[in-house]
Amino acid sequence: MLEHHGRAAVLIPIFQRNKERFFLLTRRTQKVETHKGEISFPGGMTETESEPLSQTALRETWEEIGLAPSQVRVLGQFDEYPSINGLIVTPFVGWIEPPVGLSPSPDEVEEVLEVPFSLFQDKTNRRVEIRKRLGQDSPVYFYRYQGREIWGLTARIIRDFLILIGTIEDN
Repeated sequence: MLEHHGRAAVLIPIFQRNKERFFLLTRRTQKVETHKGEISFPGGMTETESEPLSQTALRETWEEIGLAPSQVRVLGQFDEYPSINGLIVTPFVGWIEPPVGLSPSPDEVEEVLEVPFSLFQDKTNRRVEIRKRLGQDSPVYFYRYQGREIWGLTARIIRDFLILIGTIEDN
């Protein structure tokens, strides 16, 4: 088990429109404590050690963007990731059926983004930098989306997930 300062969970919300699949991502406000203005999955810290991580992901998604747990079919748990904040982050993949009425929390979410899987298949949208992370050189992925960047842990989770399901190649 990795050393950590707490546990968090995120939801990887996926939906399909006109035969194309999308991720539902958020752009964080400048009011949040960490990662101001960054694009991320909805999620956050567990409230208690006994709270199931899947429940954390669904609760935080409800609080952040107003997507009710009843509107999400959890397909499974993905790999655990150490964050730069010392947390262990566990993503859960969730399928949602549009249309979905969302009500983003103005304190936490600047906007909700519908990002197509195809964005990550186009290598011209990707940049990779090698950075020291946890004492080792590690690739950090950046993807351009509408003049913004999806990067860091969110980009790593998306990349790993799309490799796993065979949507993109590992290169």
